[in-house]
Amino acid sequence: MKALFSLMLWLSLCGTLAAAEYSIEKVKGNVYRFSAGNYHSVFMVTEQGIFVADPINPDAASYLKKELSERFEQPIRYLAYSHNHVDHTLGGEVIATSNVDVIAHDSADKDLRWTKTPTALPTLTFTDELNVKLGKSTVEMTYYGPNNGRGSVSMRFMPSNVLFVADWIVLGRMPYKTLPGYDIHGMIHSTQKVLEEQPFEVFVGAHAEMGDREDVEQYLSYLEALYSEVRDGMLAGKSLETLQQEIKLNEFSDLKMYEEWLPLNIKGVYDTLNDQSYFDRR
Repeated sequence: MKALFSLMLWLSLCGTLAAAEYSIEKVKGNVYRFSAGNYHSVFMVTEQGIFVADPINPDAASYLKKELSERFEQPIRYLAYSHNHVDHTLGGEVIATSNVDVIAHDSADKDLRWTKTPTALPTLTFTDELNVKLGKSTVEMTYYGPNNGRGSVSMRFMPSNVLFVADWIVLGRMPYKTLPGYDIHGMIHSTQKVLEEQPFEVFVGAHAEMGDREDVEQYLSYLEALYSEVRDGMLAGKSLETLQQEIKLNEFSDLKMYEEWLPLNIKGVYDTLNDQSYFDRR
């Protein structure tokens, strides 16, 4: 009996710990952020149904689906993938029942099919822009070109004017390590385009912090400074090791993981310029 009680207590604690990894918070209007550990997605609730972005993984999707059914009367109507990477798209089959349309950019759709990704496959695709209307609300999905993975898009939720982007804009933290899967030119271009368009009121990323336009401008400044320093150093014939020793970018030292990931970010840009622009063949 004592062993059984201990087992039940352990299972209860595991369930509590698992639930603690997840949270839902209101962002603005009818838009909410769903967090699963270090990952975030968003959803919008309207009288005609719920629009969900990125299931993240099967466990997170199961939790979110249960919470939505308990908190709201409306059913899930759309599931949209921000891009093709499996750490954002897995679990789609949990949410995408027969009455749910799955949306993705055409390039993301092709990649999910080519790679036989075990998730719900898109039923609705687009190439440049797609506006999804639900009641009095609209989700404006936009593709700016390559930036991270395949078919990575922004989602603007109106009229709340909340902008969601996965991976290629990260606020309050350094870009991830050696920038795996990233296109540094595309990251800069896409972020510039976001800032050129109608101002958004709140930015939500798939990682790190929420913020505003000023925060996104700071992020862009970091990308541009990082790229310029690495490019100019390579043009001057400096090695990767020298660049990692010399480049500091102290004005961005308040970003999380600055000490740990700056040398890795430098390597990421260095490798990209060799792989994509053949700097090492000049």
